[in-house]
Amino acid sequence: MKNFKIDQSLKELTEHRTVVLPIACYETTINQNIHGHIPLHWHDEIQFISILKGEAIFQINEETLTVQEGDGLFINSGCLHMAKEKKQSDCVYICLNVSPHFVLSQELYTSYVYPYIQATNLPYLYLDANEQWGKTILDAVIKINQWLQQKLPYYEIDITLQLTLIWKNLIINGFQLEYDQTEMLKNQRMKQMLNWIHLHYAEKIRLDDIAKAGQLSRSECCRYFQRMLKKTPLSYVTDYRIQKSLILLQQAESNVTEVAYQVGFNSTSYFIDKFRKSMHMTPLAYKKSKMAEY
Repeated sequence: MKNFKIDQSLKELTEHRTVVLPIACYETTINQNIHGHIPLHWHDEIQFISILKGEAIFQINEETLTVQEGDGLFINSGCLHMAKEKKQSDCVYICLNVSPHFVLSQELYTSYVYPYIQATNLPYLYLDANEQWGKTILDAVIKINQWLQQKLPYYEIDITLQLTLIWKNLIINGFQLEYDQTEMLKNQRMKQMLNWIHLHYAEKIRLDDIAKAGQLSRSECCRYFQRMLKKTPLSYVTDYRIQKSLILLQQAESNVTEVAYQVGFNSTSYFIDKFRKSMHMTPLAYKKSKMAEY
C-alpha cells in the first residue's frame, strides 16, 4: 500500500526528480494506493501518463474522462487532478513528471513552453495511440521509463532528445492558446479553499469559513465545489477527514474513538456511520484488516 503524500494546498510532495534530471518516472497501480484511488492534487511539473493495463477515470479541474489501455494523457502544470480505476480493471500506468524548465533549453522556454503551461484552455490533452502524434508521445514515455531504469551510458542525453520530441508533437497538434483571467482566479480560489480545509480539518468547520478562505459567498463557494468535485464543501470535509483517519487507524496503538476526535468528528457514532458509507466497512473492521496484513 502506498500513501500518496500531499501538503495542505493539495500540492503533491513526491520528489519528482532523480539526482541528475529534474524528472521522475514510475509505474502506478491505482488500487494499491492507501485510499484506493489517487486523491485530488496538483504539482508544478507537467505530467504524461501512459495506461499499460485496464482503464482509468481521471478528473482534471472540472472535467472527467476515461482513458483506455494503450492511450494516455498530458496534464498541464498546476492543474488539480485525481484518478480512479474503472470497473476494477487493476489499472496500471506509467507516470512521467517533468519540470517545465527542463523540456527545452532556456532560450526556447519563453517562446515554446511558458505560453503553453500558462494557457487556461489546456488543462490536459488526450493522447490517442491511433493518432501518430499521440503514439509518438506515448512511445517516448515508455522509452524514458526504460532508460531511467537501465541507466546506460549517455541515457540523460537520450532522455532530453525524447523530451524535445514529446514537446514538439504536443505543440504541433495545432490548438489556439487562451488566457482567461477568470479561469486563473477560479483555480486559485479553489486551491485556497482546499488549502484552508486541509489546515483546519481537525477543528470545527463551518461553510462560512470555507467560503471566506476563497473570498466567495456561501452560495458561490457551494457552486465551486459542485462544479469541481461534484459534492458540497462540507461533504468534502467529511471525506477528507475519513481519508486522514485511514492512516491513523493503521497505527497499532490507535483506537476508533481517539481517531474520530483527532480528525475532527465530535461523535464516534457519526464517524462510524460516515466511515461505513465511504469504505463499506466499520473503522474497527478496517483497522483489523490492516493489522492482519502486517
